[in-house]
Amino acid sequence: MSDRTRNFDEIAKLPAPSDNAAIATERLEAGTTVERDGSRFTIPHTILEGHRFAAEKILAGGELLSWSLPFGEALGEVSPGEYLCNEKILKALSERNVDFDLPEKPNFRDTELTAFDLDKENFRSGSQVSVHENPGTFRGYRRTGNRGVGTRNFIVIIGATSRTGGFAKALEWNLRDAAKGHENIDGIVAVAHTEGGEEETPNNLELLLRTLAGFVVNPNVEAALVIDEGAGAVNNDALRSYMEENGYPVEDVPHHFMSLGRSFGLDLKAGEEIVRGWLDEVGSIRRTEEPLSELKIALQCGGSDAFSGVSANPVSAWVAKEVIRNGGSAVLAETDELIGAESYVLENVRSLDVAERFLSMVERFKERVGWHGHTAEGNPSGGNNYRGLYNISIKSIGAATKRDPEVRLDDVIEYAELLGGPGFHFMDSPGNDLESVAGEVASGCNMIFFTTGNGSITNFPFVPTVKVVTTTGRYELLENEMDVNAGAYLDGEPLEEVGQNMLERTIRSASGEKTAGEKAGHSQVSIWRNWRQTGTENLERLKNAPAPDGEPLPLVVDAPGSDRTFEAIRTSQGYGADQVGLIMPTSLCSGQISLRISDHMNERVRERGFAEGKLSRFAALPHTEGCGSSGGASEALYLRTVLGHLAHPLVRFGLLLEHGCEKTHNDYFRARLEEAGLEPEHFGWASVQLDGGIEKVISRVEEWFENMMEESPDLEYETSGLEHLRLGLDASGPLTEEAARTFAALTAAVVGAGGTVVVPERSGLLGSEAYLAGTVGEVRNTLSHGEAVGIPGFHVMESPTSDPMEAATGLGATGVEIMAAHVSGRPLTAHRMVPLLQVSSDGETIERYGEDLDAVFEGDPDTDTEVLLDSVLDVASRRYTPRLFGRGNVGFQFTRGLLGVSM
Repeated sequence: MSDRTRNFDEIAKLPAPSDNAAIATERLEAGTTVERDGSRFTIPHTILEGHRFAAEKILAGGELLSWSLPFGEALGEVSPGEYLCNEKILKALSERNVDFDLPEKPNFRDTELTAFDLDKENFRSGSQVSVHENPGTFRGYRRTGNRGVGTRNFIVIIGATSRTGGFAKALEWNLRDAAKGHENIDGIVAVAHTEGGEEETPNNLELLLRTLAGFVVNPNVEAALVIDEGAGAVNNDALRSYMEENGYPVEDVPHHFMSLGRSFGLDLKAGEEIVRGWLDEVGSIRRTEEPLSELKIALQCGGSDAFSGVSANPVSAWVAKEVIRNGGSAVLAETDELIGAESYVLENVRSLDVAERFLSMVERFKERVGWHGHTAEGNPSGGNNYRGLYNISIKSIGAATKRDPEVRLDDVIEYAELLGGPGFHFMDSPGNDLESVAGEVASGCNMIFFTTGNGSITNFPFVPTVKVVTTTGRYELLENEMDVNAGAYLDGEPLEEVGQNMLERTIRSASGEKTAGEKAGHSQVSIWRNWRQTGTENLERLKNAPAPDGEPLPLVVDAPGSDRTFEAIRTSQGYGADQVGLIMPTSLCSGQISLRISDHMNERVRERGFAEGKLSRFAALPHTEGCGSSGGASEALYLRTVLGHLAHPLVRFGLLLEHGCEKTHNDYFRARLEEAGLEPEHFGWASVQLDGGIEKVISRVEEWFENMMEESPDLEYETSGLEHLRLGLDASGPLTEEAARTFAALTAAVVGAGGTVVVPERSGLLGSEAYLAGTVGEVRNTLSHGEAVGIPGFHVMESPTSDPMEAATGLGATGVEIMAAHVSGRPLTAHRMVPLLQVSSDGETIERYGEDLDAVFEGDPDTDTEVLLDSVLDVASRRYTPRLFGRGNVGFQFTRGLLGVSM
């Protein structure tokens, strides 16, 4: 056999004997000859590892099969060895700039997604695997009441809504060393999320309350502090009532519902006192020998590839089967990632009712995304495509193998619904990894099996994640981030042997041995995000809404001349108020790593004068988007907001940090930067997965910034006038006429001098006749949400939701360098990169939050305008840092607009 001739079994995998689509187990170069069953064929195009080729001749109109299930239809006759490509995969590979010639056109179309037809007349109930006579044990934390057994022992700080997430994270930071000396406490962790921050009642209200309630009573939680603002549709009273009405054993958990109502510092002190008061009690809990029936396994996949369904998922399914045979539970989720695989899921099911409930949830999911103009076909990410998952059908077929064929589907539950008895369960959820995991944790899961092909590093704060990677190559690349190499099964080791090793690893982890993710020390939470539509009646209007024209609104007043100045920095874009190093994660899964890097680099700035003369600070913008969400208008909105921050006047050096398997990966952004007229080579690029894991990518990112600073001249400073100011203005809560006139005078001074002011459309300023009379009279939107200002002047930015953090994030992308807000009530959370000045004229606000405010209005617009302008110029000259911004009460949150949904 020549060097270019290979045996089929050495280079390909057929998931089922009847399949006609083979998976390449390595890269196959064009011209390779393949021998199979005494015949030969040639590979005409280079085929990437994990991609499929025809294992035999397929006639025009014939079905392409994997796991004996169809995923495509041949557009013409397909010869053995041909690269199987649909239109989407050719586009995805073209964007990746692969180093070989691609086929000129697709040779198959996707199998049409149709509702599964359940044969009710011939339905037969399935049987569950038998339970071992002598079940195994692990060492866990037995909880009081009926909460089960924890695999960890945590104190959890829960932000009830997105508005208190920044506070929860700040409190977590203050308590980072509090548990030292208490060896039985695994940690004090915060749960911050994106939900419940709007003024209106969200469509996902019940789902959100159910998730928060489940977090509180999860067996890995021994004490919980829940923090709200005391108002809004989502608050502690609503959560407490929900838990009582639905029988949650909240009284079995040491807990406290805390409402913020004092200054940031005093509330932090109060929160610390509550948590510190639990330390001795929580630390006194000891592990005891407990039956494996107390294990509740969340089955999850992320960054999947073509091998997920032939290695990692079957291995995890085998271990889940063993847990069930020991009396435990396992939970399958990700509804849209089972569309097309319904026949496999329902091969073994407890009852007709369970089967019908499963199918109804699938149809409900399709209907909900349809309200927003999407289909489930939008689920596979760019990373999925690149690693061989061509469409939702083939992704679903592989995802479904997290159920072992011998295991029966026993029950179907809503997202975050508490588990009932033992066995195998399905939970409704989106395919978004983090949102799905959160629901499984809220349902009571105390361990997570996370299978991954690309090498996802995802972890949850208080439930250990056992990460199972599909191939030996990826395991070796990311050994410090992965727990189990399922590639050993792909390489020829027996399933039972690989599964037994993973089961033993699981028992050790459940008994306290840290997983790779816990050793790495990072985690994140995302709850199923709110969906904005409840039907299709507004769909066409929203899809066809005209975009703002970008033209500023003219002032209707004579702007007073001003000779006020600030110390600006000369930049490549003109003049700036500051210069920072930005780390922009391209998706949710690289967000916490970006924050970890920026925190470390800012420590170097403070302690050793690092970056002196080059930058003042570093910023990272962790978020929840870039993967696991719909395309279309919401993706365009996300893209626009990311690009606005990358090209921001404050940013001297910007680096994009990809996870590696997301929808909006680095190559995606390279193409989008070029389309926007920005030079990709001006930015840094790093990949958590492709650079070899967390520690390696941290070194790469820091080295890039060090090189950029070494090669760049020192900053130059110059006195500048108001024409170079770019301000974002807002008002939260009631606004007096005098305060409105003060903000109007500031607006007129800056815009009249040639500068820029941007106000979000939902701002209280635009509801004030006094403000409008002193500025532009009537208003209309001039900028899309997150659109960078092209022409200086007065602008109104679209703001599709009432969440203040989403508005601030959009404002940041417009290019404003300082934000200023009048607040009546609790001060706002600041943008992570753009400083926020907060002022008030409200007596109660001043009394309660005075030490958080940057200025207090006395009621004389002339005097107050000078006070406000002085504060703005002090920030612009870097002489003053706004109080809450400096204390870390910061956040960042993309909106999905009105048509974005989780997938």
